Amino acid sequence: MNLKITLKHLFAFVLLLPAIAFAQVTFTDSNLPIVIINTDINPNTGQPTDIPDEPKVWADMKIIFHPDGTRNYITDQDNADFLDYDARIKIELRGSTSQSLPKKQYGWTTYDANGDKQNVSILGMPSENDWILNGLAFDATLMRDYLVYNLSRQMGQYASRTQYCEVVINGDYRGLYVLQEKLKDDSKRINIEDISEDDISGVNLTGGYITKADKTTGGDPVAWVMQSDAQNTDFIHTLPKPEDVTVEQDTYIHSQFTALETAANNSDSDFITGYPSVIDVPTFVDFMILNELSSNVDAYQISTYFHKDRGGKLRAGPVWDFNLSFGHDEFGDRSHTDIWQFDNGDNEGPRFWKQLFANTEFKCYLSKRWNSLTATGNVLNYDNLSDYIDETVDLISEAAAREQQRWGTVPNHAAEITALKAFIAERINWMTDHVGTFTACNDPDLPQLVINRINYHPGESDEFPESDDQEFIEIKNAGNETVNLTGVYLRELGISYQFPANATLEAGQGIFIASNPEVFEVRYGFAPYGKFERNLSNSTQRLVLADGFGNVIDDVEYDDDSPWPDADGNGSYLLLTDTSLDNSLASSWTAVEESSLSVSDYVMASQLILYPNPVNNVLTIQAAENIDAVAVYDVYGKQIKAMNTNGVNVEVDFSQYQSGIYIVTITTAHGVTSKKVIKR
Repeated sequence: MNLKITLKHLFAFVLLLPAIAFAQVTFTDSNLPIVIINTDINPNTGQPTDIPDEPKVWADMKIIFHPDGTRNYITDQDNADFLDYDARIKIELRGSTSQSLPKKQYGWTTYDANGDKQNVSILGMPSENDWILNGLAFDATLMRDYLVYNLSRQMGQYASRTQYCEVVINGDYRGLYVLQEKLKDDSKRINIEDISEDDISGVNLTGGYITKADKTTGGDPVAWVMQSDAQNTDFIHTLPKPEDVTVEQDTYIHSQFTALETAANNSDSDFITGYPSVIDVPTFVDFMILNELSSNVDAYQISTYFHKDRGGKLRAGPVWDFNLSFGHDEFGDRSHTDIWQFDNGDNEGPRFWKQLFANTEFKCYLSKRWNSLTATGNVLNYDNLSDYIDETVDLISEAAAREQQRWGTVPNHAAEITALKAFIAERINWMTDHVGTFTACNDPDLPQLVINRINYHPGESDEFPESDDQEFIEIKNAGNETVNLTGVYLRELGISYQFPANATLEAGQGIFIASNPEVFEVRYGFAPYGKFERNLSNSTQRLVLADGFGNVIDDVEYDDDSPWPDADGNGSYLLLTDTSLDNSLASSWTAVEESSLSVSDYVMASQLILYPNPVNNVLTIQAAENIDAVAVYDVYGKQIKAMNTNGVNVEVDFSQYQSGIYIVTITTAHGVTSKKVIKR
């Protein structure tokens, strides 16, 4: 069977099926949440206000949702037990080309009873006030956006969270929608620092920004244009808003794209001068993978977002707008299984996409990531995708029938899904055959750097009243050789730091980076190595230390809940009990008093002698000052011995312990020091 011919004929068959005339639907209940919107009465007409393109108009919204997963009924709209939302909103039409369709798409904002914007959690999504009702324009599968956004999050990149629902506006059943998050800066969305008009110099000028390559039909002015081998690409400011951006901010963020363009054109992959110094490589790789897997005809040229945090690198994404993808193109014939969209001769976007792919190192990491994601059991493996599509079909099947009855746009949903799966199967095979090898980057030589201390919620006092100013992270070289730190950076959004070129860290040594170096020095008695931007979360946060290509050197996600040790605002910080342990495990950490951190602590630690190590029976500890206490922990962090002591020499009986690794903590007047001991 010729799969290409079959796909072509199948899409043609679907498009030629006669459309059913619009019809009203008797709608009483659904397995999906039900969104009911009633706009305010227009005093001039006595009728509900029409929803315009802009400005937003007032309305009441109710979202019916049975939290136990049972069916939702229109009659539940007056039962508070089944209302996920019941308050005021402002709503308007959204979209560009899609506004020509009878079924509209909407953007809306949540408000409180006083008429002020109100952050709320909708259907379990994090609290915010800006939301979207995606009408699935031009998409007879009813899932292209939903599918890709969820895949992006499964790959570890943020994308708009989604929830299928059915919508009724002013008593009129409007069909199946995806309720989703609007892309904006927020700690639970695009987690970057908000930039103000006063941020025009120094590190404040470096972020945060959201920029997009897009059409200008929304009326926003073009910030700059980048050349392409096909069409030129317009760039538009999203954060700051076009009307708020300063000359300095426009110049700065434009310069980042120019630097990327220059480095990509020169195929410069150096950590100091090349594209890795400008961009977060993993986000660019993942962005290309999802847009190429879907053969998204809008990719790179339209609806293409970028973001940059303060002090951080330029990042691609979040991914957006996939209604013209997976073989479907409403306005041409551009979505194929056997082309690269960044080199399609039409809307290719800026040249840097094509030039990045041509770069040996970038293409190697793209291939490595692609082959990993498509391996058996992983996110983009065909079997996994097919199962996920089937699950989604089961979820929306009854709503899809109503969608066809209301709008006549889904004449044969089963055929659409068959075509979607066939396209994905062929696309995966073609990309695997054409993405190249990843042998050269499969096993990168990474330094033995370890995140060793984390003070995420320091205690407050009269002398140091601001907790955020006392935050710090220690990074330790657990290897036997000096490490060149060029290119090493903190990869995850939330805090930003990149080591300066040619910085080094000697074997066994640790360096601190702090939120406020001046306060750190006063508080702890010595200067930190550097300053990170923004602040650590007081609850949970993932910290990823990576090399210039984004290869993970160390990865820790701490938490303020058990089983993590309690270092939550009580005057303690997290200390890794030994650098040989897996620091992703809570059991590898202990909580240590902040007062123990000082220059003397390091002097004392260097003068501690433990022998013999490995030990058979008795371990001797020798120090330059009085030892007040000794404790022994097993490899899981469980304390198995504690003893108060008095003297500079202490003996600890190890004879009763099983063979293995143990952590011994020694307390003196200058603090607590941990040492690894091996029992034979």
